[in-house]
Amino acid sequence: MAERARAIFADRGTDIARLAPVFENAGICTRYSCVPLEWYAQSHGWKERSALFAEHAVTLLRTAAEACLEHAGVDPGAVDAVVTVTTSGMAAPSLEARLMAVMPLRRDLHRLPIFGLGCAGGVLGLARAAALARAIPGSKVLFLVVELCGLTFRNTDTSKSNVVATALFGDGAAAALLSTEGPGDAPSIAAWGEYTWPDSLDVMGWRIEDDGFGVLFSRNIPSIVRAEYRAAVDGFLAGQGLARGDLAGAICHPGGAKVIEAMEAAFDMPPGAMADARQVLRDYGNMSATTVMFVLEAALRRGLRGRHLLSSLGPGFSAAFALLEAS
Repeated sequence: MAERARAIFADRGTDIARLAPVFENAGICTRYSCVPLEWYAQSHGWKERSALFAEHAVTLLRTAAEACLEHAGVDPGAVDAVVTVTTSGMAAPSLEARLMAVMPLRRDLHRLPIFGLGCAGGVLGLARAAALARAIPGSKVLFLVVELCGLTFRNTDTSKSNVVATALFGDGAAAALLSTEGPGDAPSIAAWGEYTWPDSLDVMGWRIEDDGFGVLFSRNIPSIVRAEYRAAVDGFLAGQGLARGDLAGAICHPGGAKVIEAMEAAFDMPPGAMADARQVLRDYGNMSATTVMFVLEAALRRGLRGRHLLSSLGPGFSAAFALLEAS
């Protein structure tokens, strides 16, 4: 990726030699892409990007959904609702409607597509799915998240933000099943919330350009996390009658190596303490909203116990929180 980026950006007059260390310092060894490497050197319009997004997003979501339901021992026809999160592409009919064409899901399914939450979508989408499950007791709610970040790459964008995004973001999907009548040993989502900082619309998000999404990515994100994230965490926990000392741990979206370091500092953890987040970043890169679900899965595989805070950051600029309890 670093070699290909050098070739692409050098041809467009970007000072790639000065920016190239971002690839070496990203803490990433592997990323996945739904398109071949050659695709990134070519120009693409909205029509092609949208077609590729719909095709590959549905394929990945089907794989994730089927694996999730098989693990839970639940037939697709038993699913009552589907919540779908993405910010890297748009589709109408939405993704869960397209998924119904390739999976034996019920035709009276409750559908909730969510767009625009960015990296915070993993936590907030899970929270919306939990709220829906709580609103319809006994129902089975399938939460799906897919991000095809590679498809947003525009080789005409020579901004530093785009170079950084090129070094960080990858493709991925995840699924989870929620119900008020789940197995007794399953972790529960006890509460959720969010905080949006004032005057922060320019910190993270998209600019809509003629040929696709233009990345908006502030270099100040780690500084904001170091300076202000702890207060947002404390405010959410206080609303639940809790403090940071009541947590057994934190499961955080690894936006990047510097963001992980800032998160560890906010939770008074020693450097390197968020091992699952670092491992996911190393093996998959930043998959936007999908990433925190991979970190959660890693924690569950290790035998998650106690009260944990699930958290991620996204456009707004916002912090997303969910309180997990596992026995």
